[in-house]
Amino acid sequence: MEIKYPLPPFTLETAKHKIQAAEDGWNSKDPIKISMAYTIDTEWRNRNQFVNGREEVQAFLVDKWKNELNYKLKKEYWAHTENRIAVRFEYEYQDKNGQWWRAYGNENWEFDSNGLMQKRYASINDLAINEKDRKL
Repeated sequence: MEIKYPLPPFTLETAKHKIQAAEDGWNSKDPIKISMAYTIDTEWRNRNQFVNGREEVQAFLVDKWKNELNYKLKKEYWAHTENRIAVRFEYEYQDKNGQWWRAYGNENWEFDSNGLMQKRYASINDLAINEKDRKL
C-alpha cells in the first residue's frame, strides 16, 4: 500500500507541507519521482490535455521538459478542505528558440486517503518575457 504523507484531512500546516513537496518534486524534473505522488489511475486536465494514469503522467512530463527548458516553478497556497488543496503558481521556462516564458495558473487537487493525488486540474496561461524580466 502506497502512502504519501501528510494525509488528509489537511490542516493549514499540512496543506502547505503538501504544496512544498509538490513544488520540490516538479522542480526535480524527474517524471518517475513526480508520478509517485499520484494514484495509479490519477486524472489530470492540464491546459487542453487530459492525462490518465501514472504512465501517461510520466510520458507527459518527459515531453514537457523536452520543450520547456530551464524550468523553475513556485507554488503558493490558495485554499484547502479536508482532502482538497487549491494552489496558484507561476513558472518560467525557455523554449527551444531561446524565448523565455512565464506561465501563471491555478490547480485544484484532490487526494485519496493515502495522501496520493487522484485528481489534478490545471488552468495555465503563458506570457512571453525578456530574459532580464525573469523572477525565478
